[in-house]
Amino acid sequence: MRIASARWVKPVAMILALGFLAACGLPQTGPNKREIFAGSVQNSGDAFVIEVNDRVTRATAVVPALGFSSSFETAPQLTTDTINAGDTLGLTIWENVDNGLLSGAGGNSTMLEEVQVDSAGYIFVPYAGRVQAAGNTPDSLREVITAKLEEQTPDPQVQVHRLAGDGATVSLVGGVGKQGVYPIERSTRTLAAMLAQAGGVVIEPEIAQVTVIRGNQRGTIWFQDLFDKPQYDIALRSGDRILVEEDDRAFTAMGATGRQTRIRFETQDMSALEALASVGGLVGTSSDPTGIFIFRNEPAAIAGQVLGRDDLTGAQRMIYVLNLKEPNGVFLARDFVIRDADTVYVTEAPFSQWSKSISLFSGALTPFANVATLTGN
Repeated sequence: MRIASARWVKPVAMILALGFLAACGLPQTGPNKREIFAGSVQNSGDAFVIEVNDRVTRATAVVPALGFSSSFETAPQLTTDTINAGDTLGLTIWENVDNGLLSGAGGNSTMLEEVQVDSAGYIFVPYAGRVQAAGNTPDSLREVITAKLEEQTPDPQVQVHRLAGDGATVSLVGGVGKQGVYPIERSTRTLAAMLAQAGGVVIEPEIAQVTVIRGNQRGTIWFQDLFDKPQYDIALRSGDRILVEEDDRAFTAMGATGRQTRIRFETQDMSALEALASVGGLVGTSSDPTGIFIFRNEPAAIAGQVLGRDDLTGAQRMIYVLNLKEPNGVFLARDFVIRDADTVYVTEAPFSQWSKSISLFSGALTPFANVATLTGN
């Protein structure tokens, strides 16, 4: 019996030794903590590895700054009688003489029906020439035409009224109830009112962004700011294009997490703790709560604040480290802001690699155990 047992000592010892050597090459989800720290600038690597503390969370707490320029915010509302390109006008002109310039023999009034305001905002009136109509009210346009005709006919009287026409319109596309082209009317002169006219937003309001394009200008705001910041409920202009879309920021989760995937932001700002929760949190059997890393290309200005330096130029590779086992680790993870294109990586716990090694050894020993059982030793 002793001779049979001794026969297996060397093979088993050899398998164990080979198993321990192979453990270094076992599959893993990515680099471990030691390997990440080895690649830091402090160790002649190319990335700064920074342990997160309260000062770091404050320096890196940057969220997208959205808003309209002053030219958008200060534009006055259009009045309902303002003439716009595309409108159709009707003009009646009376002359205080017989055989006037326009009326001819037998009358002293002339009607100009369906005078179209061209795309540049002008109309043509005989003997008055090309007249700027867009931006005027019918009454102010009447005064302009009267002044021009007075030079050629005594005491002309002019009446201007607006007929049906294209008028001032805006277009709405994206995540609204009903996309289309809408006229600017008394009840829809501002951005919030026009969005309501189009059925409101149909995407999650918290991550909805509203972009207004006016000529070569563009401004974007969060939809919720329309109600929190009254100055963002801007007056609309003819030709404005309004786009409602979902926030396209995202981060990537990798390593020992519930899911390894790309995740869209679900709120305007997202913490590291929320980011982990959105992918299923840590895996109890494999995650290392002391090895949570956030990889980021940090602007030089912010990197300088974090590192206490003023000699940095260009984006810097930064790796922020969170340790949930520290007394305030969860608070720091809750306060650390995740940004667009971040990579959140969780290392495997040392025990996970040990478990893989044990499984490897157990699998290697099984055939020998079976042989021993068959031989009765």
